Amino acid sequence: MVQTSVIGCGNMGSALIKGLWRDGNHTVTACDLDPDALESVADYVDHTTSDISEAADADVVIVAVKPDIVGAVLDDLDLSPEQTLISIAAGVSTDYVEARTDANVVRIMPNLAAETGDMAAAVTTEGVTDEVRELLDDVGEFAEIDEAKMDIATAVNGSGPAFVFYLIQAMADAGVEGGLEADDAETLAAQTFKGAAETVLRSDRSVEELIDAVCSPNGTTIEGMEVLWDSDAKADVAAAVTAAEERSAELAREFNSEDDE
Repeated sequence: MVQTSVIGCGNMGSALIKGLWRDGNHTVTACDLDPDALESVADYVDHTTSDISEAADADVVIVAVKPDIVGAVLDDLDLSPEQTLISIAAGVSTDYVEARTDANVVRIMPNLAAETGDMAAAVTTEGVTDEVRELLDDVGEFAEIDEAKMDIATAVNGSGPAFVFYLIQAMADAGVEGGLEADDAETLAAQTFKGAAETVLRSDRSVEELIDAVCSPNGTTIEGMEVLWDSDAKADVAAAVTAAEERSAELAREFNSEDDE
């Protein structure tokens, strides 16, 4: 069992906690100053605490707090070179964290699907260890990237779930307009996205080849695809990703500017 602490039990921290609990390979301590936040994850951890020194007693310490309080948390967190610190704070560079801890530092950008074991995460190549890889494997899939690519990764897998939720809602709404019950339409749309995603991950065929496989000549799917191919849907999705990427870079600049003051 890997001793793991999660400091910060907000949306992302609690999602990681629940994902690690589902996997069963971790002894988890949850740390937060908010009693309500600790209560919300109490059933999924071995120990809850508001004392950061207790959270420091772990093999892997995950800092899942907002960027503006990362520095204060690191100042109170006494770790050794034998420990690993995982930072998930958007816009906070590895260099910033490394300057404030003796631990091995790894920066990741996960997403909320960690809760169900379906997370997509980007992890910086610098500092990543087999221990970190195993932890990420326990809650989903991950890609190792250069830190310079973290802004675009944040847009694709960090912000991406919201874009997918939007598309699921659009498909479900179309189903309701066609006569389906709302719950049935949502189930069919969401499971279709889930199944399609699994197919992409598990198949040796490209996305284009998979589209062709579904589009029988003169069939129903090709008619729908013709509408999408003739629309701006692909460009609009790309624009949404670009906007999120630019905001991620902006947040990083703002954080670095405040740190220099």
